[in-house]
This record gives sequence, C-alpha cells and structure tokens, in this order.
Amino acid sequence: MAKPPAPLHPAIETVLVTEEAIQQRVRELGIELKEVYGDEEINVISIMNGAILFTADLLRQIDNPVRLDCIRISSYGNATESHGTPKLVHSLTLDVTGRHVLLVDDILDTGKTLSLVSGMIRGLQPASLRVCVLLDKKGRRQVPFDADFVGFGIPDKFVVGYGLDYAERYRNLPSIGVLKSELQKSGA
Repeated sequence: MAKPPAPLHPAIETVLVTEEAIQQRVRELGIELKEVYGDEEINVISIMNGAILFTADLLRQIDNPVRLDCIRISSYGNATESHGTPKLVHSLTLDVTGRHVLLVDDILDTGKTLSLVSGMIRGLQPASLRVCVLLDKKGRRQVPFDADFVGFGIPDKFVVGYGLDYAERYRNLPSIGVLKSELQKSGA
C-alpha cells in the first residue's frame, strides 16, 4: 500500500495533489484545450486571485493566440465557508462578444461563483463559453454546475496551495494540501 506524501508545510495536514501531478495534469489539459479549440484564438478569463498560478501554467501549455483578462470575485473572505452570494469586485475589460471564451478557476465548490460569472459572460454573447477548473469538489455543490475541463476531483476538505488560500495565505505552496483543522479555526 502506497504511503501518502509527507506534508510540505507545517500548516498542511496531508497533501492531496503533488506538484508533479499538477504539472502533468496541466500539460494534459493543454492538449485537451488544443483538441477543442484547434488554432482558434482563446479569450481566457481568469478568476483572481486563486486561479493565477493555474492560469499562468495552463497558458504556457497552449500555442493558440490568447487574450487574457481577469475578474475578481469575493466569496470566502477569511473564512473556510463561502459567505453566501459571491460578489463581483472587479469586472472584465475585454470585449468578448462573438469570441471563444475559456473561464478558468482554481476550484469548483458550491458552484455559485462559476454560475454567477458564466451567466454574466453569456450575457455578453460570446461565440462559445467553456469552463476549466483545477479542482472539482462535487460534494459541496449547491448550484448545479459542471466544468468542461477538470484537473482533479477532490473530497470535501479545505485545501490550500497552488493558488488556493486561507485568509490570503498558503497560495505559494507548490502542492495542494488539506489545511490543519486547528488553523482553520484560528484564522492563522
């Protein structure tokens, strides 16, 4: 029986997805995107701050013409549970009307954020809209939503690393791990 990877940081209880597994899956997602988009231009909309590392690595895997924009949504603050309805903090600057749009996020959890943002983008009448997420936590879904491209399915655990945070900490960790429960309660 394989032993789970050792935690990479004192705040991490267990590692769910290693740095190597992330790199491999991002390469595979790049191939999947190429199969879908061919040589078409892709308008990538990244949901900040969580998707910043994933988006950067994913873009390096495709050679299509790309226009990049970022949108900022607030849904967690300093908590481990979403505080209800996501709030738009910073909107798009690109005109995506009639263009192929790829919405990129770090995690599909309750579905509220991606449902809100994809609805907003659909209202701008893109030629197509697809969603790519690094992590899919189906056990937490409150709004029916499925991503077109998924890096990894994960259990209902609070995770940090590779862009995911708790109170704006731990985004820089190269792997994805479960935050120790005592830290989730302390706000540290």
